[in-house]
Amino acid sequence: MKRSFLKLIALLSLSAALPLAQAQLKVDISGVGANQIPVSIASFVNESASGQALSGIIRADLERSGMFRLIDAQAELDENAQVDLATWKSKGVDALAIGSTVKLSDGRIEIRYKLIDTVRGATLTAQSLVVQQQFSRLGAHRVADDIFEKLTGIRGAFATRIAYVSRSGGEYRLEIADSDGENAFIALRSPEPIISPTWSPDGSKLAYVSFESKKPVVYVQELASRKRVIAANFKGSNSAPAWSPDGRRLAIALSREGLTQIYSVSADGSDLKKLTQSNGIDTEPCYSPDGQSIYFTSDRSGGPQVYRMNADGGDLKRMTYGGSYNISPSVSPDGKMLAYISRREGKFQLYVQDLSSSHEIRLSDTAHDESPSFAPNGRYILYATEAAGRGTLAVASVDGGAKYTLSARGSNLREPAWGPFTK
Repeated sequence: MKRSFLKLIALLSLSAALPLAQAQLKVDISGVGANQIPVSIASFVNESASGQALSGIIRADLERSGMFRLIDAQAELDENAQVDLATWKSKGVDALAIGSTVKLSDGRIEIRYKLIDTVRGATLTAQSLVVQQQFSRLGAHRVADDIFEKLTGIRGAFATRIAYVSRSGGEYRLEIADSDGENAFIALRSPEPIISPTWSPDGSKLAYVSFESKKPVVYVQELASRKRVIAANFKGSNSAPAWSPDGRRLAIALSREGLTQIYSVSADGSDLKKLTQSNGIDTEPCYSPDGQSIYFTSDRSGGPQVYRMNADGGDLKRMTYGGSYNISPSVSPDGKMLAYISRREGKFQLYVQDLSSSHEIRLSDTAHDESPSFAPNGRYILYATEAAGRGTLAVASVDGGAKYTLSARGSNLREPAWGPFTK
């Protein structure tokens, strides 16, 4: 079977404490939404004080989302500027963001901004936020999140992080980066494979599988301290960790008794409970957002399909019927959609299913997709794929409209996981 079937200030300060990754990720936008909102982001006054082109980061976030058509402001305007609405409307701009940055006496950066509805002449938001200078990019992402939410009604996820595995030469690296691939740093290096990273609900830990002891072992690592514990090192294979929504337990796949089955274990490795007992291979568990159910992959019906059961192992139901090979389930944060990889006509591609209607749509046009992971706002799905024979990460909106890729020169990227919202 395919390999994937076998398988925050304290947090933010890690970028200074942990080894830097070899390269930031390159973004390539390949698709946009059908109904884009025309917006303009003016250059913020004195934004060089932050050491970052904050307005450029905000523009890039909004453009990458596929929901906005960016119109060049060709202006530098602060949040108190007098705006001629007629001029902006004549340019086709529906919303205009203006702002400034101020370096405070203690070295922190204050970002001030205003978002104006040029059609109605209304101020949609007018705020300021203060960040340490080294977190000014995060500040820009938070501004973009606010703009995104005010204009779409959907919470923005630009200020979140992603985890993934990068391989170059004979080294595997578990890396963490901003959602746009910037500010990447290394959480773990190993000459042996690292797979299946998954974020704890509060974003403070990662669970993952490492082969450093020449067999798959599940670890839980605190990101701020880099301390880690072994959550599962039983006889045979220990794989596919998934956090419960309360962060207390992991669902895992173990072959300790022969065929791989689903178990539950406390995050510290105690209190192991067996959840499935089948004549097939059960693996790749993931909890529903309410913690009441577990979705997983099983070949008990002959070929791998996605099933759902109660969190204690009861009330089993098959969820996928389109195609004979469906793996790697991921449930949206609102519990309404199921993403998975389906093999059809020899291609492994990303699909998403509406759980209320069972209607499914294909989101990708590539052939080697793996490891889908929802953004915490449920609007986008991060997954691994291939381009020009090299592993890359890709993002698709759940309606299939917006698409972009994240790649790194000289490295193969795999095993992505989109982190949660953090305070």
